Amino acid sequence: MADDVRILGMPAESGRWILVIIGTIIELCLGAVYAYSILSVPLKKIFTDPVSAGGFGLTVSAIEMQLPYIVSLAMFAVTMPLVGRYIESLGPRKVGMIGGVIVGLGWILASFATSPTMLAILYGVVAGVGVGIAYGCPITTSARWFPDKRGLAVGLTLLGFGFSAFVTGKVADMLTANVGIFNTFRFLGIGFLALIVVLSMFLVFPPAGWCPRGWKPPAPIGGIAKVDFTREEMIRTRSFIGLWVCYTIGALAGLMAIGVAKPAGMEVAGNAGIGELTAGVLMTNLILPFAICNAGGRPLFGTLTDKITPSKAAILSYILIIIASLLVYLNPASVSMYTIAFSLLWLCLGGWLAIAPAATACYFGTTDYARNYGLIFTAYGVGAIIGNLMAGAAKDILGGYVNVFPYVAVLSVLGIVVAFLMLKPPATAASKAISSTETKKSSI
Repeated sequence: MADDVRILGMPAESGRWILVIIGTIIELCLGAVYAYSILSVPLKKIFTDPVSAGGFGLTVSAIEMQLPYIVSLAMFAVTMPLVGRYIESLGPRKVGMIGGVIVGLGWILASFATSPTMLAILYGVVAGVGVGIAYGCPITTSARWFPDKRGLAVGLTLLGFGFSAFVTGKVADMLTANVGIFNTFRFLGIGFLALIVVLSMFLVFPPAGWCPRGWKPPAPIGGIAKVDFTREEMIRTRSFIGLWVCYTIGALAGLMAIGVAKPAGMEVAGNAGIGELTAGVLMTNLILPFAICNAGGRPLFGTLTDKITPSKAAILSYILIIIASLLVYLNPASVSMYTIAFSLLWLCLGGWLAIAPAATACYFGTTDYARNYGLIFTAYGVGAIIGNLMAGAAKDILGGYVNVFPYVAVLSVLGIVVAFLMLKPPATAASKAISSTETKKSSI
């Protein structure tokens, strides 16, 4: 069968890499949500400037400015588990195209916002739902085509999502300077709609039973056959709880760091005596190394997940998060320490967006993968809400974004404990496989 399957006229073993590239571009469009830190600065200016200066004359708190980002990520995460069954039944092509239309519409509607609350509805809800619909299509496609290199393939596919902050951030900066922030939303929306819809046309699953030429599934561990879990079976395992909690903590740290990267950096630069204009340019330029780390974290931790197990990859990420948290908290006036710390935090978020999907396939199989990972992905949304509310509260109540990091470090220690105790292959897999074998024997 492997010799007969072709992708875009090429043998499947080589053509499947084209699907990874296509998926990476789709994810780059979807990951524009990570550019919100850059967009929030001109947005806050126009919301708070006096009406006479072309603004709306509003009083806006730090938490209010985080609201559109929080809502978009929350809607993204809530939508994911609802869409999994449709990716399986309708296929990634149709679902991806629908998601692309909604994403584009959300960005276009955002151009009519007159307050952070209105932006949270037009951009956060609509675009967030669209991202949630389309996001799983490239991931599931890569996971199906790469049973031999699943962590690497999923990590590379998600590379675009992580690098999007730099690409869309630069495009947004350029457009904002020339046509204004709201026209920027319109132009980006039109571009995202067109790209996602067209590229989704190429997404397709492999035929049932397809495997790469020359590859054989790994030998069963302890004589027990590998088991695919349905969502209902998965949620009854300790492994699911452990993965969900670990993912929440990892996402909390990373999404908080992305959401406040520019304002927190300007805060640190101000503490160091750097002027606001110079600090703004510096923080915009730092998005490149941050985005590279975020993007690189996906294939790096995807490969580590394949090589050293999801549990050890998770513990490594938490150690890095603790180091980053201490660096920025203990050096609140050091731009260099801020740069190192936030690079690590962005790297680890990218890592978790590879660890979690790869661990889902590793622990629970791929038969019900879209639904299973969709449910686990709700941890991403919970982490986004908690992390960004913590950051906003630290600014409004404690006087600075850096004051949130001791709490992030403590949560990471908790993550290490949970990963060590619970992030393991499901204990029920053995009994389920044995039960299945006995059933087959009794029917012979």
